[in-house]
Amino acid sequence: MDKLQQHFIRVRKLLDITFFRVLFFLILGIVLYTAMFSNVKPEKLNLSLFSIAEKTIRSPGTVEDKKSTEIKRKEARDQVQDVYAVKKEYTQNRVDLITSIFETAAEVNDEVKDDMKKQDNSQKKEPSVSEKAERLKGKLTSTVNKDLSNQVFSALVQANNEELAIAKDLTVTAINNVMTKRISADEVENAKKRVEEELKYTTLNDNLRMAAIELGRYAVIQNEFYDPAATEELRRQAAESVEPVKILQGQIIVEEGKLINQEIFRQLKLVGLLQTEQSFRPFIGLMVLIIIILSGIYYYFYQTKSLPEKRQTDLLLFGIIFILSIFIMKIISMLQVFNFPWIGYLFPAAMGGMLIKILIDEKLAILLSLVLAVCGSILFNEGVSGTLNFSEGIYILFSALAGVLFLSKQNQRLKILQAGLYSVLVNLLSIVVIMYLPNGQFSGLEFGYYFIAAFVSGIGSAVLTIGLLPFLEASFGILSTIKLIELSNPNHPLLRKILTEAPGTYHHSVMVANLAESACEAIGANGLLARVGSYYHDIGKTRRPNFFIENQMHHDNPHDRLPPEKSASIIIAHVTDGSSILKKHHLPKEIVDIAEQHHGTTLLKYFYHKALQDDPETQEKAFRYPGPRAQSKESAVVGIADSVEAAVRSLSQPTPESIESLIRKIVADRLSDGQLNECDLTLKEIEMVTHTLCETVKGIFHSRIEYPETIKKVKEA
Repeated sequence: MDKLQQHFIRVRKLLDITFFRVLFFLILGIVLYTAMFSNVKPEKLNLSLFSIAEKTIRSPGTVEDKKSTEIKRKEARDQVQDVYAVKKEYTQNRVDLITSIFETAAEVNDEVKDDMKKQDNSQKKEPSVSEKAERLKGKLTSTVNKDLSNQVFSALVQANNEELAIAKDLTVTAINNVMTKRISADEVENAKKRVEEELKYTTLNDNLRMAAIELGRYAVIQNEFYDPAATEELRRQAAESVEPVKILQGQIIVEEGKLINQEIFRQLKLVGLLQTEQSFRPFIGLMVLIIIILSGIYYYFYQTKSLPEKRQTDLLLFGIIFILSIFIMKIISMLQVFNFPWIGYLFPAAMGGMLIKILIDEKLAILLSLVLAVCGSILFNEGVSGTLNFSEGIYILFSALAGVLFLSKQNQRLKILQAGLYSVLVNLLSIVVIMYLPNGQFSGLEFGYYFIAAFVSGIGSAVLTIGLLPFLEASFGILSTIKLIELSNPNHPLLRKILTEAPGTYHHSVMVANLAESACEAIGANGLLARVGSYYHDIGKTRRPNFFIENQMHHDNPHDRLPPEKSASIIIAHVTDGSSILKKHHLPKEIVDIAEQHHGTTLLKYFYHKALQDDPETQEKAFRYPGPRAQSKESAVVGIADSVEAAVRSLSQPTPESIESLIRKIVADRLSDGQLNECDLTLKEIEMVTHTLCETVKGIFHSRIEYPETIKKVKEA
């Protein structure tokens, strides 16, 4: 195991180099791509035109049938009728033309009258009708003169202005009545007849009535014309309103035993089920998906502010658990060839999440749960239409999240099993949802298979987590909460050794543990680590237990017979002895560090001052602990709690004031001596530690009521 741990340490150090870090993520990508490649590879069928389908074939995805869509749109365009627009301005134009003809005739009459007035009475001669008609024609356009008969002009010049005004009004009214309605090319003659009918029974004289009728018929023309722009716009709208024809995912293209005609063959080719069709889009999609997954993982690890060594360890550990989960998922997915629809539900979905939560972090465990759900929906897509099995993905997601969220922070083995049982419950509920939501019909036997798979998944997750945890902890040298709880067990060989060989030290360690845990929790440090570290911090005293005052209940103090230098070396040795004992028993590095650092480089003042009495030239260095000084918050707090417990126990009559004064003096001495310079404790946190220690110690060493009988016995004594 030590060799394996060394190998992991070497690999972990390589991850600090950019090339190997990129190589690590590349390996993860290759593993994912290899695992899911066959599941996204389009199914190809060896089919020929006019052959018989050996099985019912469904579409693997949703595809637009552009040919059918275009046919439907053409049908919609063809159904649109031609649009004809009414030219309303034509009515006004024709009315204005007829009006101008009548007004011109009246104008000719007025001119004739004026000419007659200018002539002498003897020479007065009224122009003939034909002359008047010619004068009228001269004032009109050649088109009008050509289109109207001479009888019209003659009738107009023969009528007086009053008659012309009446004829004009009647004619214009008839024209308006007819031309306000649609007049197509086919309806022009009918419209002319309607004008004629309206003017036929007027009170005008015969000549003028015939002229009005001819003018009315002449005025009526076609006013409804084909509008190509409007027609095309309507056809475009009709075509756009047609929904695209799609071959839906899961849609039956051809049933078993049916002939594959040209249309079916075209659809099979369209959805990519024929061997002649090669599509790389699924593989590109898979590659993009893997890039998204790996980018999310990379961002999570490298946006955190954790130390490089811890980040490398966590990344390597995450990669191993991730690959292991994908490997198990792939092995189970290969069993789908036996056509058991419930086989995918055997996957221990909660295992990876629980391992990550225990060993690294809860947020990362949730991220892994999401990634596994996506991968599972692809790997377990056998028997479903399309690439993604959403039911399996939802099941894996719920199961994994249940394991992560229900796993207690205490992280004992029993708690892992409880989380596995909670995962079983969530699995069962998820299966009920997946089966009932689409209104599926399942037999009792099928329900039984699914429920057994759900039970195996949850319990299997817990069992695998419990089984893999010690291996991963030992391989990576990880001090998990479970490991700490196991080390705090009083039946641990080293704790039993302290209890039997140095009971005073054991009691002292328990008291220090209580103080250190409360102080660490007050500043957000690892209280459990401080407690367990306190249990083992004085393990070195078991080598020479009688040389430490807490173990000298019924013995003389051997230091009274030794020179101060010798006594100091014995006391100081308990740090190095403890470190060697802990390393020999393979205790975690964090526990060893607390044992080595809890005294830092402090001075053994009692023996130093005793040595000064014998030799004023005594060097202080010989009476200082070798260190190192506290490197972590937990080591610093344990060291302060160790000094506080020993000092307060030496008080003959402890009072709240004397306790607080003593604790503050100990902390001040540590600060002034530079013992806290190498850990990341802030002044605010040091004050919180001091306050917490004061409150805790006051609660332990509170004053008690002296009962009368006790007082009497004391006086008698």
